[in-house]
Amino acid sequence: MTDQPQGLFDAIDLLLRAVDDNTLLPAPSERVRLREAAGLTEAAVAQALGVRVQSIQAWEAGRAEPKSQRLEAYRKLLDGLAHRFPTSSRPSASTTDARPEGAAAPAPEAGAAGPADTVGATSEAESPQQPGPEPSLNAPESAAPQPQPQTRRLLSAAELPPTAYRPDGLVVQGEPEPCIRCGVVTPFKATDGRSLHPGAMCQPSVTPSPTTATPQTTPAAPSTPAVPARPSPTPARIPSRPQRRAQSSARAQSETNNLIVQAVHEELERAEGDADAALQALVKRAIPDVMRLFEETRATARYQYTAYPSLPDILHKPSKREPDQIWEARPNFHHPHYSLKAPGDVQVTALDANAAYLSALKCWLPIGKLEHHAGSDGVDPKRSGVHLITPAPWSHPHLPDPLGDREEPGALWITDATLRLLLRLSGPKYGLIEAPTVHESWTSGATENFLDALRKVLAAARDTALAQDDSITEGYVKAMYSKFISTMGESIHNREIQRPDWMHIIHSQAYANLWGKAYKAHQAGLEVIAMMGTDELHVAGDWRQVFTEGRGLTQMKIKHSDAKASGEYTVGQVAR
Repeated sequence: MTDQPQGLFDAIDLLLRAVDDNTLLPAPSERVRLREAAGLTEAAVAQALGVRVQSIQAWEAGRAEPKSQRLEAYRKLLDGLAHRFPTSSRPSASTTDARPEGAAAPAPEAGAAGPADTVGATSEAESPQQPGPEPSLNAPESAAPQPQPQTRRLLSAAELPPTAYRPDGLVVQGEPEPCIRCGVVTPFKATDGRSLHPGAMCQPSVTPSPTTATPQTTPAAPSTPAVPARPSPTPARIPSRPQRRAQSSARAQSETNNLIVQAVHEELERAEGDADAALQALVKRAIPDVMRLFEETRATARYQYTAYPSLPDILHKPSKREPDQIWEARPNFHHPHYSLKAPGDVQVTALDANAAYLSALKCWLPIGKLEHHAGSDGVDPKRSGVHLITPAPWSHPHLPDPLGDREEPGALWITDATLRLLLRLSGPKYGLIEAPTVHESWTSGATENFLDALRKVLAAARDTALAQDDSITEGYVKAMYSKFISTMGESIHNREIQRPDWMHIIHSQAYANLWGKAYKAHQAGLEVIAMMGTDELHVAGDWRQVFTEGRGLTQMKIKHSDAKASGEYTVGQVAR
């Protein structure tokens, strides 16, 4: 007999180890119960196992599993806690199986789900027939018994086969099929080959609430048997085009959000629950991942775009170290009547606008090739691009200049976002400035919703991460939208989109949004002390009467820095 190659036995050992690693740990909810029953905090368990608190949270939420020595140590901890704090409501094997031979199984209690309620249960021919309600004496003979509503429940963790893992630690994938637990299509597999979401990635199941039919008495049937009227078919209600579009958008948003959840899960598995290592890996893959999300959100879109359009010279960098000719109007404003060096007691709060670039994705972007227009012919609400203008002077020292702090006066190239802001401020509603003089433009037909689907997906994922205190997903989402914007110009890291005009417009939109917040504060009676970058606004006064405090996209929070740990400081007035 010839010796079998050692590789066969190594492969079998890997399979057995994968089975052991995923069947001997209790369910995530049981892990939480055991730790809380023992009065242990997440920090105490993390310190004992030599991991971060985020790793314990990921293990208890089912987003990741420990590996190697940490798996053995975590299993030993849970086994010890299970002996000390057993589940009182769990029936023992002796009470369940202690029935005389041939005795019938006890009937399930009211409201309990029977074997036919589980996914993958026996067929209808194999399931025992349940007696239905007795027919009413006054009911017509033609009335057929109504089928009883069936409820559907999720299989518990103990009833599910373990998820299969490859030798490299990744979840085994195959042909997408409905998950045996939640029914949502997934490529992940269990050890028996059936489809199964790993960890906590299952979608919640909607259990229909059975309706109780109220018996109604009917008059006695006539001597001549009545022929039951055939019910007229109810025409199916066809959803309108906006409804279909909304349904398609919601379905696409759910699918793309699953891509974010899946990526986080994969990197946590690969990093063995190490939150820092998983986040670093997610940041590295942020560019290709966000481009995949972008393509998914554009699948049913009405507008097309050109990845490599021909652009005018003003949008090309003369060299790697020299910028192009577009002025984005980045602010660097400091109120001339207040100074940190002057003695005084004016209390100032540094505020931070949340996810400024993510909010700026909703802006007017040119779709096609940019076309040249002389004079103001290229200025149109339905077009966007870049414009050469001569601005009017700004004479409001208590407010930031909407063009930022320029060192050289005269004509300059600005984006459509900046021009729209200047035109609004020159209108009758504001009346703060004269309209600029437009000399020439490079514009194209535009839409404000081109990146809105991507913005909504990333914003929803960010909101969910904040609600769940999931710093990994939050950092991953931030890396995706920031890198998506910064690499859509002339960048070697993203060859799929080269639209420097988009990048400049989005940056300018973020600055314009921040200017709007400064104007809102000024109108409410606050003193605008400083405005810098895309998200930093310093005000004096009760800012909570103007802005809602929080981390949402429309909210503001106190900005903390090394120089001002509390986000608050004092300034003094200078001579005017």
